[in-house]
Amino acid sequence: MWVRPDVAGGTPGRLARAGRRNARGRGASQHPMGHAAEKIVEPERMKGKEYRKHLRRLQTELCKLQEWVKYKGLKVVVVFEGRDGAGKGGVIKAITERVSPRVFRVVALPAPSDVQKTQMYSQRYIPHMPAAGEIVMFDRSWYNRAGVEYVLGFCTPDERERFLRVVPSFERLMVENGIILLKYWLEVSNEEQARRFQARIEDPLRQWKLSKTDLPSREKWFEYSRARDRMFEASDTEECPWYVVHSDDKERARLNCIDHLLKQIPYGKVPREKVKLKERSTKHAYDDRASIISRRVVPERY
Repeated sequence: MWVRPDVAGGTPGRLARAGRRNARGRGASQHPMGHAAEKIVEPERMKGKEYRKHLRRLQTELCKLQEWVKYKGLKVVVVFEGRDGAGKGGVIKAITERVSPRVFRVVALPAPSDVQKTQMYSQRYIPHMPAAGEIVMFDRSWYNRAGVEYVLGFCTPDERERFLRVVPSFERLMVENGIILLKYWLEVSNEEQARRFQARIEDPLRQWKLSKTDLPSREKWFEYSRARDRMFEASDTEECPWYVVHSDDKERARLNCIDHLLKQIPYGKVPREKVKLKERSTKHAYDDRASIISRRVVPERY
């Protein structure tokens, strides 16, 4: 069996410790808030041709992973969280573009109904968990309770803390029932989020992305940051760690996230029967083109 070589993934806690060590060792500058801050040098934006080349290679691997998940009956859950405008939808679209929606299912739940608000909080997510041979991707998830619901006042502080106490046990139960759980946090900078929101306001092709929670999330930047930090503190466990994806460069973020995802699930080559395309049979032949001439046709304007 061929398996992609694994790489060391960094949880938020490990990344933070590594960042502090690097800052001490390379002469960090002083942050306005009084903390040492290292100057970040952003890589050049990736050219479209280069991006498409890398994406095609990774999407080919996703097709191989898809076949392996079906063959072995694996159950996978991938959670995508992050601020509004961080690029979660773009990553999910890049993943699902060339694979089967019957294997890669996307779950993006609307706000809970009045009935759902009276139920156990996790109840509306459980029906969407994968069966054997499925990969379910949550575009936002049960972590709404730790982020947007708490920051915008849709739940109380006590409800948020109760959620953070029980979520490690909830996820441990998933893993014990054979689910491979991956959690990604897409981190976008203040400047890049502002640029993307402005584009949503001005571009008719993006205005549908502008939700009621987008503009309040701009005003409550640091409230979201503290909610994120508290969420990591409570739920970044050895069993179910968080992985941070820096997403100011959307193309690099998509490639990095897909590459990392592939390396978290060992997969091999599935045995396949050779397929030979058969010639069309002439039995019962007739002029099947002529039989549709009188039907309504879509005008060929292009």
